[in-house]
Amino acid sequence: MDSKHSDRVDGIDMPDAVKVLIAGGFGVGKTTMVGSVSETQPLRTEELLTEQGVGIDDIAGVEKKNTTTVAMDFGRITIRQDLVLYLFGTPGQDRFWFIWDELTLGALGAVVLADTRRLADCFPSVDYFEEHGTPFIVAVNCFEGARQYSLDEVKLALALDPDVPVMLCDARKKDSSKEVLITLLQHSKKSRDQAAGTVAAPA
Repeated sequence: MDSKHSDRVDGIDMPDAVKVLIAGGFGVGKTTMVGSVSETQPLRTEELLTEQGVGIDDIAGVEKKNTTTVAMDFGRITIRQDLVLYLFGTPGQDRFWFIWDELTLGALGAVVLADTRRLADCFPSVDYFEEHGTPFIVAVNCFEGARQYSLDEVKLALALDPDVPVMLCDARKKDSSKEVLITLLQHSKKSRDQAAGTVAAPA
């Protein structure tokens, strides 16, 4: 469901459809972000954590979390009249990564949510999108009580390319989540323009 040119159906302009991924580690706020910004009732595939996950699911730092996404979250947001984003939240645990290849297919780009309490959980998502050439940004979800770091410190800790945007967000708030998505769209466009050689070199 990559970006498409608008089509006309029965004389009505149909919006461009853009597929976007919301990724990151376990308990980082992916389901929350999709739910906060979706204009439709989001589809969730959450299940209760059970004793079978003991020793497999690392809940250090997120001890209050009692559910996990086992397939994906799905939501939709209209950015403007001719642009609709379809949001796919990825499962955070490595035992569900076999789903990622299917979810990434046709995606315009990805948001990697970060939690400074468990920053290392970002590395698998960052590595995956770098290896697959998928444009992505990093959004630091600001949890109450979590230690605050500068964006430069986060970028350095994750060894990100200088061109990868890093920003703060509150995944619970629609306006904040929408700003993250708009930043991703801008970055994805810039990345595609650079790949196509259409960005003018600096004078």
